[in-house]
Amino acid sequence: MPVIARFYGIIIKMYFSQSEHGIPHFHAIYGEFNAIFDIETMEMLEGDLPLRARRLVTEWAAEYHHELGQMWQTNEFKRLPGLE
Repeated sequence: MPVIARFYGIIIKMYFSQSEHGIPHFHAIYGEFNAIFDIETMEMLEGDLPLRARRLVTEWAAEYHHELGQMWQTNEFKRLPGLE
């Protein structure tokens, strides 16, 4: 699973085999915490993250919503910047 972005100790990854992974989503890892976020709604679907990390991931996903959706549709990996 390629790393798409890193910021504030959070790692964002995405699988590129959609047929095995259902709805468009990405994974966020922060230390021992893991969560899955829906690309369309930016809602946390499963897992757990501390509230601050969850807010940062949601903010980042809103900023790169279009790019995330495009990557999911095309299976073309692209590194995205983190939050500044």
